[in-house]
Amino acid sequence: MRSITSFDIQYAHRFYRFQGEAQYLHGHTGVLTIEVEDSVEPGVNMVFPCNEIQKTAWAVLKNFDHALILREDDPLLPAILNVYEEQGIRNGAPTNTMKGEAIKTDLITCYPECRLVVTKETMTVEGMIKIVYDLLKDKLNIAKITFTSGVNAATQEFATPGSKDRCPLCGIMLDEHGACPKCGYHK
Repeated sequence: MRSITSFDIQYAHRFYRFQGEAQYLHGHTGVLTIEVEDSVEPGVNMVFPCNEIQKTAWAVLKNFDHALILREDDPLLPAILNVYEEQGIRNGAPTNTMKGEAIKTDLITCYPECRLVVTKETMTVEGMIKIVYDLLKDKLNIAKITFTSGVNAATQEFATPGSKDRCPLCGIMLDEHGACPKCGYHK
């Protein structure tokens, strides 16, 4: 069975070197849906609490919300960083309260202090799915991710590795020591 949750993400990007309207800087409201699969945990009567999926995923996804997403070779990138430096907001501003953790993977580098995500590839709906799966595959038993942005949409299903040890009291995954990080239960 699956637990399903969705996120609204506001972001701006452009398709550098693309011939068409998307080559210009523009914004979107995207809807990201994550489906987590496992058995129904007896006593809790759910696969995985949706609010826990939200907390786990939002810890990394908030880097994309109200962010500018540019490819690493986009000539706008140094210009944007220069403008942020001149405005005194490159290293953050007091109003930037939704900062996630700085993240660096093979696919992205997140600069949460200035709400900027730098990607290896052009940010498409397919690219977002690839990035989100890469960031969350070790934290959630992801069976499917769907991302819709404007009239564009993509979805991908993933093979789940099987059941994970979960807390019989609240349903979330136990840590490497067999303890529940939420309620303190020990296996």
